[in-house]
Amino acid sequence: MSTAYHSETNRHSERTIQTLEDMLRACAIDFKKGWLNHLSLVEFSYNNSYYASIKAVPFEALYGRKCRSPICWTEVGEAQLLGPELIQETTEKIIHIKQRMQAARDRQKSYADLKCKTIEFQIRDKVMLKVLDKVGTVAYKIEPLQELSRVHNMFHVSNLKKCHADEPLAVPLDGLHVDDKIHIVEEPIEIMDREVKQLKQSRIPLVKVRWNSK
Repeated sequence: MSTAYHSETNRHSERTIQTLEDMLRACAIDFKKGWLNHLSLVEFSYNNSYYASIKAVPFEALYGRKCRSPICWTEVGEAQLLGPELIQETTEKIIHIKQRMQAARDRQKSYADLKCKTIEFQIRDKVMLKVLDKVGTVAYKIEPLQELSRVHNMFHVSNLKKCHADEPLAVPLDGLHVDDKIHIVEEPIEIMDREVKQLKQSRIPLVKVRWNSK
């Protein structure tokens, strides 16, 4: 569920949003009232940080080229003189922001690791369904069922739990037979209690009955 104050819809989005919040909080602490003027450096640092999951930085993965330095972010036709002091100062701020960003990611990772457990399965293990193959390090291919024909049969390890049932003690459903002649007859013996449940626009009488089952 996504709302204005809780916009994340999965754990990955939640971790990303919390990391960005930590980055902005650290930026406000470090640069005080001038933090708003450094948002471009925060954006540059985030978009040019290496991601192991995609083996690239987000900007290069999206646009196929490297992002220009924020020092070159000027409007068309605008002239600007850049001295070595400004370049050195901007570079130091970018390095500082990247360190803050890495600290925020490590903090969020430590929170997520507390709730995650390392689980591995083997082919032919049963997790209510049979594991057919292992894909990567955290995904498994499950034997599909007819009822789940429209669902992709690839699941993350966090959605699976190994079945510890003892097969010799398991009773196959095919061996169970129900006798049609056996039936249960219930007869009311007495009314033990009465109550009226009051709703907004109606009243519902409730009766507690003791039954005699044969």
